[in-house]
Amino acid sequence: MSKNIVISIDAMGGDHGPSVVVPGVAKAAQMLPGVRFLLHGDEIRLNAELAKAPAARAVSEVRHTDKHIAMDEKPAQAMRRGKGSSLWNAVESLREGEAQACVSAGNTGALMAISKLILRMGADLERPAIVASWPTMKGITAVLDVGANVESDAAQLVEFAIMGAAFHHAVHGSMRPTVGLLNVGSEDQKGHEEVREAHAILKETQLDFDYRGFVEGNDIAYGTVDVVVTDGFTGNVALKTAEGLARFFSNEIKSTLTSGPLAMLGALIASGALKQMRERLDPGRVNGGPLLGLNGIVVKSHGGADAKGFASALRVAADLARSDFTAEIDRNLKRLTAPAAPGGASDGAASACVERDGASE
Repeated sequence: MSKNIVISIDAMGGDHGPSVVVPGVAKAAQMLPGVRFLLHGDEIRLNAELAKAPAARAVSEVRHTDKHIAMDEKPAQAMRRGKGSSLWNAVESLREGEAQACVSAGNTGALMAISKLILRMGADLERPAIVASWPTMKGITAVLDVGANVESDAAQLVEFAIMGAAFHHAVHGSMRPTVGLLNVGSEDQKGHEEVREAHAILKETQLDFDYRGFVEGNDIAYGTVDVVVTDGFTGNVALKTAEGLARFFSNEIKSTLTSGPLAMLGALIASGALKQMRERLDPGRVNGGPLLGLNGIVVKSHGGADAKGFASALRVAADLARSDFTAEIDRNLKRLTAPAAPGGASDGAASACVERDGASE
């Protein structure tokens, strides 16, 4: 934990901007001793918030810009007009070596496009993926992709498995993460061709995680595996469905426990247990979805996160910056392209994973 970390922040991003970012930095300063922060945004608004948060002021440097990217701005427009904005400058500080990680609660599409433009992809990786940390019956499961890629071929799904396992090890502490491919059934013949092909590659290649085969939608909540791999379309639908169900059950429980005097008495008696459940299911506790695969650590915070949630995203960024997850990804990618040993992965499986638009790398 002695490694000095600087986190670059798009302080104007999200639904609330500096009014949440600065208190979030103050909370993170307590959790992350030794970490410093570069705040990119309107210095008048930022300094006004920092004046109310001495803990944040002590560890922060303000980089002024009066330009920011709107939450509803299209990625193509953000790339054309975004240079000099708080989001652009936050990512650029990462490329220039001023920071070891970047966090933004801003426009997801713009963050993805600008980060890919400025940082580029890591060696031997084709596309980034957004990973979500999902509370389950057994702990936390990492699910990816949850929105960066609508479609993914077999090679990309294998890359997501490698990146997701490295993420879970770095942030959630699993020594040898278990990984599953999301599918409509557990049998080998189930699912479309890309999922089946990725399954064959992962079964036949010796990697630094424990591949468990296909998992189904209910396995996410069960916590059957540490990492669930899918394409961005399916992952995003699953994530939004889970968020909607969580709000539904929360409202139903609240309505039921306030429906009459006896129910309210029962709620009072069970208040301790209800508080524990609320904290367990609090989205802010696991806020922060890294954009994996880039030449740099970029973490997307939920746009509507409160200070506690934003601090959680900063913690994820610091954990990744202090880890060797990039080296872990590189090691596993090299194993995919290594010559097959007797009884190991076949040349066909390995080469299938590294083909890019008809050309093998």
